[in-house]
Amino acid sequence: RAFNLMFQTQVGALADASATAYLRPETAQGIFVNFKNVQQTSRAKIPFGIAQIGKAFRNEITPRNFIFRSREFEQMEIEYFIPPDDEAWPRFHEEWIKNCHDWLLSIGVRQDLLERDVHPKEKLAHYARACTDIAFKFPFGRSELLGVAARGDFDLSAHAAASSKKMDYACEETKRKYVPHVIEPSIGVDRLFLALVCSAYDEDVVSGEPRSVLRFKPSVAPIKCAILPLVKNKEELVTKARGIFSKLQMRYNVAWDASGAIGRRYRRMDEVGTPFCVTVDFDTLENDTVTVRDRDSTQQTRMTVEELYRFLSREIDGF
Repeated sequence: RAFNLMFQTQVGALADASATAYLRPETAQGIFVNFKNVQQTSRAKIPFGIAQIGKAFRNEITPRNFIFRSREFEQMEIEYFIPPDDEAWPRFHEEWIKNCHDWLLSIGVRQDLLERDVHPKEKLAHYARACTDIAFKFPFGRSELLGVAARGDFDLSAHAAASSKKMDYACEETKRKYVPHVIEPSIGVDRLFLALVCSAYDEDVVSGEPRSVLRFKPSVAPIKCAILPLVKNKEELVTKARGIFSKLQMRYNVAWDASGAIGRRYRRMDEVGTPFCVTVDFDTLENDTVTVRDRDSTQQTRMTVEELYRFLSREIDGF
């Protein structure tokens, strides 16, 4: 039986063979088509990369495991153009594998759930010189999260042959022209999100009670901070809290929660991964200080409102 992994459609009013088109199965080819345009207008010198994010479509036979494998997904790819010398690509390939691995760790993917898979030569795509996957141990099993492929000059050469347009690069230093080779890191945003949630999810016990918590790094947490007025029926207290909320809202995605006991509000924020909760109480009206509660340690620290802004900038943005 023949399987077609590309989605076929018709463009235009007529549904005949001349109108047949396919939804893109990857974002990369748009980069290759525009290689000369980007290189010449930006005056980029090799090595340089072009990054792109967008929708891709694959007619998966068995989409499954929540958002891990789906027919429509968001894909991020970099085409990093390098010299064609045989000694060049292994070094660049290894550098990108390391950079991608370090980047995954920096945004909160757990080291103990990551492994490398080096593709043997007999299983490489016909155009690839090498390919290494960074695999992740999902709850449903171990599978590919990110791939770094050395694609050679296959794509640029294929586009040049089909279009009769040269895709070469003139190197000013060596005074030679060549078709660049490519290192391609590629990752699905949906899979990355799933890996982040799996890495962040934890259960522990706080004050004798079980707690579910998402330990997102502050830099990637969807809600950076929650503002919690101690009570909601004191106008001056709520006004002060609203002022802090409005100022933080100009820079971060922050939450407002004034309902229920303060402990329950902490738990709600823990479950969605909010790293910091700021409680505005009656002392705030007297000395302009607030209580900042850390999600992971549950430790509470008293600081002024001005110190709060600097603290959040340092913890979330790194400066």
